[in-house]
Amino acid sequence: MAWNEPGNSNNNDNDKDKNRDQDPWGKPPKNNGGNDGPPDLDEALRKVKESFNKFLGGKKTSNNNSGRNNGGGDFAIPILPIILIIIVVIIGFWLSKAIYVVDQQEEAVILRFGKYHDTVKPGLHIYFPPIDTKFQVNVTAERSYSKHGQMLTSDENIVEIPLTVQYRIIDLEKFVLKNDAPEQSLENATDSALRQVAGSTNMDDILTSGREKMAGDIQEELTKMLEKYETGIQVTQVNIQSATAPSDVQSAFDDVIRAREEQQKLKNEAETYQNGIVPDARGEAARIEKQATGYREAIADRATGEAIRFEKLLAAYQQSPKVTRERMYLETIQEILTKTSKILVTGKDGQSQLLYLPIDKLMNNQPAIPTNNSTANSNFSTGINSYNPPMDTSSQRPTSTDLRTRGNR
Repeated sequence: MAWNEPGNSNNNDNDKDKNRDQDPWGKPPKNNGGNDGPPDLDEALRKVKESFNKFLGGKKTSNNNSGRNNGGGDFAIPILPIILIIIVVIIGFWLSKAIYVVDQQEEAVILRFGKYHDTVKPGLHIYFPPIDTKFQVNVTAERSYSKHGQMLTSDENIVEIPLTVQYRIIDLEKFVLKNDAPEQSLENATDSALRQVAGSTNMDDILTSGREKMAGDIQEELTKMLEKYETGIQVTQVNIQSATAPSDVQSAFDDVIRAREEQQKLKNEAETYQNGIVPDARGEAARIEKQATGYREAIADRATGEAIRFEKLLAAYQQSPKVTRERMYLETIQEILTKTSKILVTGKDGQSQLLYLPIDKLMNNQPAIPTNNSTANSNFSTGINSYNPPMDTSSQRPTSTDLRTRGNR
């Protein structure tokens, strides 16, 4: 009797089936489905398809009595929802690429089928890739690049010239379409302009005070070249750093530079002194001019007053010549005597009396003058009163009282 057959022939069919499901050691099979062999892959695939079909809203697969599918004949995947999903995904991806924003500092050039279509200003826009191509660039930012090289000057010397070029984009259409590499064209134009300007400038000017003029000439040449090439680039500034001479003659040129700096220093000091002294001189000149103007006006006013006085005196003289002459004489004597320091007084009518009054010494030696001044005053008054000016014989001589009265005036 075989080892896998039942030992009792009287067992029923259920016992036979049970014995067949056991291995030689009496253990149940590892297959949970009650079938011999490996796991059922068809059943697993059927379940996956069923789940996917249920998710998409398709028809559910039918099962037979044994739990196996019938080969998947009843399974149907809906094509239309899948196509719609794919279309939605494609449209969303396309919109994410087609919608774009141009900032305030930017512009964008749109090419349609490789040809220029439009220049877009700041804002929200849309274009149609892949038939459209977009070039979006910041047109307000200042860009720069540096250049350094050895140049031959007009006096056949070699000098190291470092420079920096600052530029910006002013025409995006030309920048994109007219040149394949506009920035490379700018660098080539810079080399050409630098050689041209350096070749017409001597070495001393490049190393000292001629750098600013040289930078302006380079910028002018660059502008002409870039306009000719239609690069859409504008050069805003060219800066030349400290140029250096070859190492063999560097020390000599350092001395030249120091001498130039000392010259500039002295020049600045002289200008400072000039700025300080010139306003003072102008103020002094204005003061002298005003003083002269005042003196002129004073002299003119005095002359005018003298003329008016003379006219009045003339009128008085015409009315009374004798009295007027007498008065003029006395006033003149009074004016003279008040300014003189020595007075000689003679006696009356033929008397040989002579009185000398040293007024200057009396004024200089006041401590030596006696305290009693009445004597000197009386002598001075006596001398004044005793002085008789020559008069016409026909006129009456004035008395001493009248003379003293007129002198006191």
